[in-house]
Amino acid sequence: MTDFQAIADRVEIGALCAEFTDAGMMRDFDRLASLFAEDGVLRIGDAGIEFASRAEIRTGIERARQFWQYFLQTAHPGVIELDGDTATGRTYIVEFGRLRDGSSHLNHSVYHDRFRRTADGWKFTRRSYEMHYVDSTPLTGKPSPALGEVLPDAVSPGEFSLGAVSE
Repeated sequence: MTDFQAIADRVEIGALCAEFTDAGMMRDFDRLASLFAEDGVLRIGDAGIEFASRAEIRTGIERARQFWQYFLQTAHPGVIELDGDTATGRTYIVEFGRLRDGSSHLNHSVYHDRFRRTADGWKFTRRSYEMHYVDSTPLTGKPSPALGEVLPDAVSPGEFSLGAVSE
């Protein structure tokens, strides 16, 4: 692999991670699922969640988003280690929002990622979410009125929990 190929791979993998956050924020669940290999896995251990295919990821993330009145995620680039047609990496995350039951949530977390080069470009083969800090102090702000209600009241309060962070 040439240095130019390594640079191109790193740029494409970085763009993949950024697109994951963008697809989630824009509630484009088809696009989000398409970022994974067909057998890709998305795991959020602290919430007891594991989706093991594009279809499960798409359905599961859409369902989980219904529990939020509003939700914001920012991603910060981490390391990418290339190994031919596979790679590993980390993306650092800050999330906050208010659930429909009125509770608030703020966390600082990291995605531990595995990637594979495919005919369609780099894809996630595994994305594991690890929370490092969680705060449930009520948020004092509110979403912009321009956002309106993010999702309809499709889920009743109390059906969803992010779980406790294990020590």
